[in-house]
Amino acid sequence: MGRFERYLTVWVGLCIIAGVILGKLFPSLFQSLAQMEVAQVNLPVGLLIWVMIIPMLVKIDFSALSQVKNHWRGIGVTLVINWLVKPFSMALLGWLFIRHVFADWLPADQIDSYIAGLILLAAAPCTAMVFVWSQLCKGDPYFTLSQVALNDAIMIVAFAPLVALLLGMASITVPWDTLITSVGLYIIVPVVLAQMIRKTLLKQGPDALTKVSQQLGPFSIAALLLTLVLLFAFQGEAITEQPLVIGILAIPILIQVFLNSGLAYVLNRKLGVAHCVAGPSSLIGASNFFELSVATAISLFGFQSGAALATVVGVLIEVPVMLLVVGIVNRSQGWYEAGIGSNGK
Repeated sequence: MGRFERYLTVWVGLCIIAGVILGKLFPSLFQSLAQMEVAQVNLPVGLLIWVMIIPMLVKIDFSALSQVKNHWRGIGVTLVINWLVKPFSMALLGWLFIRHVFADWLPADQIDSYIAGLILLAAAPCTAMVFVWSQLCKGDPYFTLSQVALNDAIMIVAFAPLVALLLGMASITVPWDTLITSVGLYIIVPVVLAQMIRKTLLKQGPDALTKVSQQLGPFSIAALLLTLVLLFAFQGEAITEQPLVIGILAIPILIQVFLNSGLAYVLNRKLGVAHCVAGPSSLIGASNFFELSVATAISLFGFQSGAALATVVGVLIEVPVMLLVVGIVNRSQGWYEAGIGSNGK
């Protein structure tokens, strides 16, 4: 991980400050940007999301899906956590903490929106930063690649129905047209464009792909940070008036990260999965595709919504928390391998 990525949380914090200040200094400018939308999809944000996501998706080789059979136990654990545990556990945690435990400390008109943002955050498995987490815990790169490719393929067809189901369970109205538009713009189109770029670069040789991916990386992070500046330019007033909101929203996010990573780690150990697979499996099971979550929250509920704020809180704490999980995975390798004995493969 480069120095810039390692201190991503610091840059996110600075973008929050910059966004709040700019929003107060130039309110008319940001109101004009917010009105540039089609079918409730903000065009400036849509463009930034493409710049953010496509460099990450270019790295994904969907032919790696052929390797799924070689890691079927680790793949199975991660799929269960990503699609059957994490979204539903987050919906439960949101209901418990936002609607009940801390409800009196939150604006009543934003309760549903906060829960929706948490659901959006948990419903999208991470597809980019997990390559970094996997490398830091000495994970099997072929497992990581095949797992990410499979998650992306599933996300194309499952993200919208899953979000709609959970929002419905939370009694939140689902704008299907906007949700489907978001899936098309933020998943299908970027995946198609990224694979076209990848195919073109591979014709020039593998070095061309590596070189271009490295060159595009800074644009991806810059687009994320600029999106956050825009977002917080609209959220500034709410944040300055209620600073405890961010801390409250962080609680269910933190719980679900440790809950799901721990569950995936233990299940892999029970199944005798090698540590080099169990590490990235637990990290993929816990991390979120926050870029997609932020974009979808903005499209569905708007810049100034509690949903958008909740997804941004996920960005703020993702890097330091996942680095902590990486450290736990690395330090517990002896304990893990002692448990699987000669059954690890």
